[in-house]
Amino acid sequence: MTIDIGSPLLLLGRGADPASERGVSCPGDLPPASDPALVERAHAAKAALGERLFVLGHHYQRDEVIQFADVTGDSFKLAQEAAARPQAPYVVFCGVHFMAESADILTRADQRVVLPDLAAGCSMADMATYDQVEECWEVLEDAGIADDVVPITYMNSSADIKAFVGRHGGTVCTSSNARRALEWAFSKGSKVLFLPDQHLGRNTAVLEMGLGLDDCVVYNPHRPDGGLGADELRAATMILWRGHCSVHGRFSKESVDDVRARIPGVNVLVHPECRHEVVKEADHIGSTEYIIRMLDQAPAGSAWAVGTELNLVKRLADRHPDKTIVFLDKTVCFCSTMNRIDLPHLVWSLESLARGEVVNQITVDEETAHYARAALDQMLALP
Repeated sequence: MTIDIGSPLLLLGRGADPASERGVSCPGDLPPASDPALVERAHAAKAALGERLFVLGHHYQRDEVIQFADVTGDSFKLAQEAAARPQAPYVVFCGVHFMAESADILTRADQRVVLPDLAAGCSMADMATYDQVEECWEVLEDAGIADDVVPITYMNSSADIKAFVGRHGGTVCTSSNARRALEWAFSKGSKVLFLPDQHLGRNTAVLEMGLGLDDCVVYNPHRPDGGLGADELRAATMILWRGHCSVHGRFSKESVDDVRARIPGVNVLVHPECRHEVVKEADHIGSTEYIIRMLDQAPAGSAWAVGTELNLVKRLADRHPDKTIVFLDKTVCFCSTMNRIDLPHLVWSLESLARGEVVNQITVDEETAHYARAALDQMLALP
């Protein structure tokens, strides 16, 4: 086994790698997690900031954090909400790094987007770096197919990757509009490069658009030429990036079989970031917003096993005590990077802003923002 030691390792909290989607520095002193006055301090800082502050909370955040959100939602909805609140100079994004980047791209230049903990990244977004995707495009050019390929990136990607897609005439998609994005792409070219989540790309192409598994190949950025020959690339319709969500990717067919054995009549409801074999076995598949809507509308007494992040599943179970709502897998699994946004980090960021000190500001450079915005605008223009 060969170990690459070309890049130095960074200890958490010491320095930052500008080529990585995640930040790792967190200056300043956080209040202790055991401080019983944290909730009161958060309320006081938020009240002091008043209309100058807008707090966004992703569905996967902890309850202790989500209680302070002015708006909750998925990543793109929250970025849109920030853009629709131009009177708030401070936007605190309780989510992960790529989400705060999108908010910075869509908000006004005089607004400041703050991420309470810069180490709140996304493992999926980190699986596709700009240099890797540039190298992939060169492989497609060498195979003579780049002119036929339309790139699509999932919202869960860095601003650099969104900008790459924008430069090459592609679009961004969410789990809700992935099919529309693919239909648009195939009206422009004969092949799609789908970044960075292979499962969403495969599930949408095969289960919603009628393509076969043989029409899909997986490009592995850690192998020469992606581990694919030129003939394989020429024959493929969907070129899937080898990336996945560490939470949704853990669910298995065995998880589904086990919960069906334990809870007779259970409805299995999963996110399309899950593996293909899991999605095929599920009763319902959809985005985070779809999952919430399904459970809100489900009849009393019904039973549901949900394949998505555990904070959201627990919150939905608490909201609907008249229904049986369980996590699809027996093993507890939170999104570890989402969970980096905790109450001490939130209080620290709010109190800093109340003192007039902007901390952990997320800024996307002008050129990257321009092309990333082009890809986002193309998504908004999808038919």
